[in-house]
Amino acid sequence: MKSSTVWLSRIAFALALAGVLCQDDETLSQEKKLCEDKSAGELFRLKSGKDACRDVIQCTAAGLQAIRCPPGLAFDLEKQTCDWKWAVKNCDKLTKEKKVKPLLVTDEPLCPDENKLACGDAICIQKELFCDGKKDCNDGSDENSCDQDTDPNRAPPCDLTVCQLPDCFCSEEGTAVPGGLCPDGGPCDRVPQMITISFDDAINNNNIDLYAEIFNKERRNPNGCDIKGTFYVSHKYTNYSAVQNMHRLGHEIASHSITHRESESFWSDATVDDWAQEMAGARLIIEKFANITDNSIVGLRAPYLRVGGNHQFTMMEEQGFLYDSSITAPLQNPPLWPYTLYFKMPHKCHGNLQN
Repeated sequence: MKSSTVWLSRIAFALALAGVLCQDDETLSQEKKLCEDKSAGELFRLKSGKDACRDVIQCTAAGLQAIRCPPGLAFDLEKQTCDWKWAVKNCDKLTKEKKVKPLLVTDEPLCPDENKLACGDAICIQKELFCDGKKDCNDGSDENSCDQDTDPNRAPPCDLTVCQLPDCFCSEEGTAVPGGLCPDGGPCDRVPQMITISFDDAINNNNIDLYAEIFNKERRNPNGCDIKGTFYVSHKYTNYSAVQNMHRLGHEIASHSITHRESESFWSDATVDDWAQEMAGARLIIEKFANITDNSIVGLRAPYLRVGGNHQFTMMEEQGFLYDSSITAPLQNPPLWPYTLYFKMPHKCHGNLQN
């Protein structure tokens, strides 16, 4: 806290040297000018360059607040958080990129055709072109308002008249329990505890002994059957005879990509074709070299749990994947119940910079 205060005083001194800080009124005027185009809580720099990449400031009700990243880290303006120096690519910028928003909510409709929406420059384009990964507006605004609350083509809220088991399940809060196990909202003492066991990446000689110890046929479910797990298999370093044996023992095999690219942003920004090559391609490799011929590879998990947004789920629909195990939900009590993706998911996508 002390270092932040000292650094902020240096900012004030630097502004004074520039002839800005001559009197209190002028100080307030300068702060107002700095903050007038900043969103709530936005952190920004007064000086660009690698030497100043740790230091940012924030506009607060009490004035400017200085923040400094720990040694070895730098501040990423786009992520709005400290990160490793090598991972930060915007030290030469003072503020995060300002993106033009489409005119989705106006007092009067801007587009006479109800199937069209207005770009930031008021030009109307087809609704389905928004948030499809391609910039169709002249100002690119059709791709700048695409979270689960603002995407014009977002999934609709849960509709229990349409969404019914066994093909669909949803609830408004995400905590409803199906099957009449929790009548009228409680008590829920008939709901069984369910534990899922899953593993990522390669199956090979480095871990098959561990898996044999975990799944030792002594740990059983209440019905007497051995416990099973799901293995999300990536191609690199995988021993496919070991994968075949896991499938023979009754474990589920699912897809986790071919390359497992180290760039996390790749998975957030990957196209539909990229996702198909990685996930459907991995499934083909597993089926061929592990001799899994029962069409049981129907799930996937994205590397680093980095969800790929509409592109990922478009690929899943096209390629016949039935579920995703990448979306991370925040902990809560009562916990969330598994849901299908025909309707809007009942929680925020947990994690940093998720798509």
